[in-house]
Amino acid sequence: MELEFEKFGKIPRLNKDCTITEKIDGTNAQIYFDEEGNFLVGSRKREIFPNGTEGKEKSCDNAGFAKWVYDNHEALFEYLGEGRHFGEWAGLGINRGYNLPEKRFYLFNTFRFIREDMPVNLREIGLDVAPILYQGKFSTDIVNTVMEALKEGGSFLSDFDNPEGVIVYHNAAKQYFKVTFEYDAGKWSKQ
Repeated sequence: MELEFEKFGKIPRLNKDCTITEKIDGTNAQIYFDEEGNFLVGSRKREIFPNGTEGKEKSCDNAGFAKWVYDNHEALFEYLGEGRHFGEWAGLGINRGYNLPEKRFYLFNTFRFIREDMPVNLREIGLDVAPILYQGKFSTDIVNTVMEALKEGGSFLSDFDNPEGVIVYHNAAKQYFKVTFEYDAGKWSKQ
């Protein structure tokens, strides 16, 4: 066996910018569009299809997400464009529900898609962006402050008093981290 050298990668600096969004308690989902608008739909772990799709093996449609994408793929491609788009399918009948009267797809990529700039026709069919709660230098104090504000004010998705927590995207590390009220050790853990 020949030995092979492996270099050690650069370590990102902790004290860099981050974006904190509300952690949405729904079901993880994705849409992938190629350059011609062909698409596939997925849950976190596998490709999915609308219930009853002919010629496809039976697969969970992820609480109606696959059907929603198939029904709206042209409008979604026109706005989202080529690439893989990850988000959370949440609302009516999914986990916390957030007192929403319908299901919505909340995109994670807050750098590319701005919630306030979402075209009305797409908001009407259920496309949205995860709400940004903070952008700036990372610190655990900032995360705790945002968590406290979320706990006191409730969800930014709707009039709902039981939010799940936050997602911290660390720009330098290019990594997501989550902090939840129910399962994190320390200040936010169950008593």
